[in-house]
Amino acid sequence: MTRSPPIIRIDDMADPVVTPALAAWREGPADFPCPLTAEQALARAMAETGLADFGPETGFRERLAVIFAALQEDDGLTRGGRIFVLQQAVRAMANRLRIEDLVRRHPEILDVPIDRPIFIAGLPRSGTTHLVNWLSRDDRLNALTLWESEEPVPAAPVPKGVSDPRIARSAAYWGAFGALVPHMAAMHEMAANEIHEDNELLFMDMNCYSWEFSARLPRWTSHYLAHDRTVSYAYEKKVLQVLAWQRGAAPGQPGRRRWLLKSPQHMENLAAIKAVFPDATMVVTHRDPIDVLRSLTTMLGYSDRTRRSVIDPPALARLWADRIEKLLRECVAQRAAWSPEQSLDVPFHDYMADQEGMARRIYALAGLDLLPEIEARLLGYLAENPRHAHGKVAYDLEGVFGVDVPALRRRFAFYYDRFPVKQEN
Repeated sequence: MTRSPPIIRIDDMADPVVTPALAAWREGPADFPCPLTAEQALARAMAETGLADFGPETGFRERLAVIFAALQEDDGLTRGGRIFVLQQAVRAMANRLRIEDLVRRHPEILDVPIDRPIFIAGLPRSGTTHLVNWLSRDDRLNALTLWESEEPVPAAPVPKGVSDPRIARSAAYWGAFGALVPHMAAMHEMAANEIHEDNELLFMDMNCYSWEFSARLPRWTSHYLAHDRTVSYAYEKKVLQVLAWQRGAAPGQPGRRRWLLKSPQHMENLAAIKAVFPDATMVVTHRDPIDVLRSLTTMLGYSDRTRRSVIDPPALARLWADRIEKLLRECVAQRAAWSPEQSLDVPFHDYMADQEGMARRIYALAGLDLLPEIEARLLGYLAENPRHAHGKVAYDLEGVFGVDVPALRRRFAFYYDRFPVKQEN
């Protein structure tokens, strides 16, 4: 008999209990300078790596300056919350330095083909994480782990038989974070060895929308949406070439492993991805944006206790309703960039009703044989990872976040009219 998952109710969303550990996290490390200018962040990355060549100018310096200016305008962040964004920027620039250094020493990397990658795009909380983790059980596909996406190139060669210190760093950080917000595992678990989004690769060109999950950055969002993102997907391709080369791919020879990539950000960059990866397969998941917001605002509101001095659930809901609307309008405008021969729309309700059937459709579209042994691995993942394994979170978009759901549905009418999205509740 199947047992119902335990219901998780977060009763202190607006006024969280601040434990000593949470208070220390909010303050952040005493030895990290805060504030920090964009030029100081670049200098810090150079000092950490001993390198100085950031590669071709792609506009990343301008974007870094915009991020830092927007960060100063968010007066609700704690010192620790601000330091997190600064550290992210320094890490991204250190990664870029190491990537450029490796490519300079091994220019053949740029001859490694990125052959027919499979992209999964979809709203946050729309099943994309489940889908990419599931399909990554196919060992004919390359997928990114969290630790690898955070640090694609090691600071120093890792001897054979020695555990990669990048794994330990990632596990230590996310383990500490998870201890502060234990209910996050029921919403979006962050584990070092699990499959992760490729938007981390866009960090290295300072064009990743994930900044917006850590702070309130309207200046950055406006700048991001007002500029072409194709150059940053071209930089992502370079990082994929580096990763493939490190995994043994040969220059000039299509490897047997194709990349499997996913990010909600792809949904608003369909044209840019088509320009950089013209032979890709594009899978776009669609879920009722109201239900997405129920889950997303709860996840972000809950994690805000680690980085914000005052939690304002209604303001958070307004911010992300606007942001999701912008993302969906870009998706509707750009969807025609992909022909039916290379793309598939996956309604969330259809996916949940028949996951095996949807996998067969995706494999057929990508031109991959779904061999019996591969199908057995995929089914094994479904058996090992039942929905709500960590508990089911109770969401209250109307009460806690003060959202007028009927009015919001009217705002999203353009999306419901374009795609067969089932309104869930």
